[in-house]
Amino acid sequence: MSTPDDRRIAFANELIRVRKKAGLNGKQLAERCGWHASKVSKIENTRQDPTDSDVLDWMTAVEASEPEVERMREWLREIEIDRASWKHQLHKGHADRQAYSKQIESSVSTIRVFELIVVPGLVQIAEYARHIFISAAQFQQTPMDTDEAVSIRIERQRALYDSAKSIELLICESALMYYVCPPEVMVAQIDRLLTLLGLRVRFGIIPLGTRLPTVPPNGFWIVGDRVLIETVDTEINTESPADLETYNRLMDQLWTVAAEGDKARKILVRCAEAASAAAQTDHIPPQEGK
Repeated sequence: MSTPDDRRIAFANELIRVRKKAGLNGKQLAERCGWHASKVSKIENTRQDPTDSDVLDWMTAVEASEPEVERMREWLREIEIDRASWKHQLHKGHADRQAYSKQIESSVSTIRVFELIVVPGLVQIAEYARHIFISAAQFQQTPMDTDEAVSIRIERQRALYDSAKSIELLICESALMYYVCPPEVMVAQIDRLLTLLGLRVRFGIIPLGTRLPTVPPNGFWIVGDRVLIETVDTEINTESPADLETYNRLMDQLWTVAAEGDKARKILVRCAEAASAAAQTDHIPPQEGK
């Protein structure tokens, strides 16, 4: 079975073939595309992954037919899906993926996050994050590098204090009611969320029982001009202007029904009390005869 890297090499070789068929060298192709000459070499040697627009420019430069253009664009989409699979991204563990998040978050001025089931990584306490990583590694059957992954996730939280960034964190109340960690850890996690109310970060909660303006099928992150959507087996990573507009519009609509400020505080306190009660129940030894 071929790997994502094997498919990248095959794709690059096909780009080389169509360039040579058109009678162009790398410099000539770069000129037609309006690129620096080194970009062609990097793509052909798989040192740089081409984007959809790069492939479109390339195939236009070699005067390919419309079916050939669509064949190459579809091939690229399949490669991107393979590369985005959690099996591929996490084949060494979670640390590399956390480092990637840290890198893209540090380079943008806006971050907008919506989560249905979990607390966003940017505000997770270490112990909560630890349970998330262990659970994910067990499910995906990938290596556990939990300590390193947690460390990088905590480092990412420096972004919260960057005055040059605009950060929005919106969660559903369900993210506080589903325990992906022991209840006592959830109590501590909610305490961390309470501190957000004093920061410049915009934080909101969509209460249970709210009539939604539209149905969000999944959580998502908008990091600068990039949209990240996690599914069970892969992560969609798109910079399409149409996708960006769609998810920003969805985020705007969800904010219209969010509780903020004191209303959010009341929800957090209520959920903390429920988690505290659950923690006490968990620690009560079974009575004799039962």
